[in-house]
Amino acid sequence: MSVIVALAALILLMVAAYRGYSVILFAPIAAMGAVLLTDPSAVAPAFTGLFMDKMVGFVKLYFPVFLLGAVFGKLIELSGFSRSIVAAAIRLLGTQQAMLVIVLVCALLTYGGVSLFVVVFAVYPFAAEMFRQSNIPKRLIPATIALGAFTFTMTALPGTPQIQNIIPTAFFSTNAWAAPWLGVAGTLFMFFVGMLYLRRQLNKAQRAGEGYGTDLRNEPDTPDDIKLPNPWLALSPLLVVGVSNLVYTNLIPQLYGQSHILQLPGMSAPIQTEVAKITGIWAVEAALLTGIVLVLVCSFRTVKDKLAEGTKTAVGGSLLAAMNTASEYGFGAVIAALPGFMLVANALESIPNPLINEAITVNLLAGITGSASGGMSIALAAMSESFVSAANAAAIPLEVLHRVASMASGGMDTLPHNGAVITLLAVTGLTHREAYKDIFGITLISTVAVFFVIGVYYATGIV
Repeated sequence: MSVIVALAALILLMVAAYRGYSVILFAPIAAMGAVLLTDPSAVAPAFTGLFMDKMVGFVKLYFPVFLLGAVFGKLIELSGFSRSIVAAAIRLLGTQQAMLVIVLVCALLTYGGVSLFVVVFAVYPFAAEMFRQSNIPKRLIPATIALGAFTFTMTALPGTPQIQNIIPTAFFSTNAWAAPWLGVAGTLFMFFVGMLYLRRQLNKAQRAGEGYGTDLRNEPDTPDDIKLPNPWLALSPLLVVGVSNLVYTNLIPQLYGQSHILQLPGMSAPIQTEVAKITGIWAVEAALLTGIVLVLVCSFRTVKDKLAEGTKTAVGGSLLAAMNTASEYGFGAVIAALPGFMLVANALESIPNPLINEAITVNLLAGITGSASGGMSIALAAMSESFVSAANAAAIPLEVLHRVASMASGGMDTLPHNGAVITLLAVTGLTHREAYKDIFGITLISTVAVFFVIGVYYATGIV
């Protein structure tokens, strides 16, 4: 019965998200409904002490990233930088390569360490301009961004700094470059199969006479008569964000050490910050500020008249995106604490093959929690020791466990209630009904890629 309760809460939230209801409203309803059916007396404490605690904790850490990412994307849009890059890309590659260009730009940013959420805000203006000029249906933008940002550069490409590739290092004593050849194999699989899928969907739309669309929401607001800047100048803020993110990641620990104690005259007690745990967030925030300043310096005359209204729009969008994701984070925390969830997690331990066991476990838990990093953290915290023991008994390198866990976390995590999916749809002005089908197609490709990599390992022995 406890398993049915947890699954019912998950299904309720997915259905609500798909039908266009606010996740901010339905995440606590679904989570507290599950608690009510499990232990009625725990509803109030679970809401305040677990759901709200996790939700507020997420906002505390990540809202500045959402806010700065939204402002950066809006300035890229208002300055004409997005239209300049799109025009140059079309001249160079033609209108039929719009999807490839967007996938590669997303991949470049995420592999450079830029947060997935920031990539959504930053790339959308480019994608909308390019798809509109190429007359490609707008509903395919989310799936295209998802392929570039949520798949191979998030989990498979060796050395990627995304958190989904960092979490396994603490459990398997590996590093971000673990199993490089298997990572490359998974990357190639996801990239080529994903591009084939997107091309197939585009061909179907074109045969049906479908174009970019009309009566659309959240369209980029670049004046038609704007003088476009040089494409290299327009591209520079994106490159600066990626490079400065890496620089700040290395610089911040040198400036502050592993921890920092803040003591100001008006404070009753000092505040200690574990710098090592927050370096990535500080680095992204500093990199976005650098990019924002660069855009303003290069195009202030162009954006000044619309700066006030544009930043208001960006703030509103960032608030909605952050609260959607934070509510989803709180939901995942509540579901993970229920007995039904623990029964599912424990039942998965009976799968004999360690790699198959790990892939299925991480995939399922990431899907249930709606979070790649959350599902993987729960799975590895509970079962990493048994994975290691089974792998050692089968003479499987721990690097392979690392790569399988990382890739599996990016499989079924992108179900309709996933925070990144909800943010992506909110930013692009699309609904689940309009665009989720193709996001799910990319999700299935990512899921299959994990088992493809396992097959490559057993067939060749390469790591």
